[in-house]
Amino acid sequence: MKLLALAGSLRTHSINAAFCRAAAQLAPAGLTVAVYPGLGRLPLFNPDLETEPPAAVIELRVAVGAADALLIASPEYAHGVSGVMKNALDWLVSFEGFVGKPVAVVNTSPRAHHAHDALLETLRTMSARPIPEACSALQLPGACRTEAQMLESAKVSACIRAVLEGIASFGAEGASGAPRFTV
Repeated sequence: MKLLALAGSLRTHSINAAFCRAAAQLAPAGLTVAVYPGLGRLPLFNPDLETEPPAAVIELRVAVGAADALLIASPEYAHGVSGVMKNALDWLVSFEGFVGKPVAVVNTSPRAHHAHDALLETLRTMSARPIPEACSALQLPGACRTEAQMLESAKVSACIRAVLEGIASFGAEGASGAPRFTV
């Protein structure tokens, strides 16, 4: 199963990007995690460009289309979804390859629940399939801010593995044709 991880922050030392990279290293057998590096290259969404999307948009759509599921880790800004993540999702609204895509949403700052809730609502509106077993808030210890620290923490690594196992389980059950839930 191919999982594409999207970090909704462009910060060099983003906790969300660190989470995505740690998830890539902790992926169980049968699950590969690719961390998407190109959200910062996307132009601001402009519906006038939909007929001939820019190269960065095509690159994102190809990566999303090739993935069996998505893992999104995004911060909250002013009680909302980050502009980086919202912009990426806006470019995917009209992309048929996104419809029905299983998505796990991880909140690396549980105090910041507004964006998590809004992101799930946006994904449902876009006809994605949120994976309940893999949508969670991860309580990171104060000293656990980097990929290395996440990998060194038995507790955090176990939480990341649980998210990945939820995705893999959903993928396996989805592959059998059994409906998981109705959007």
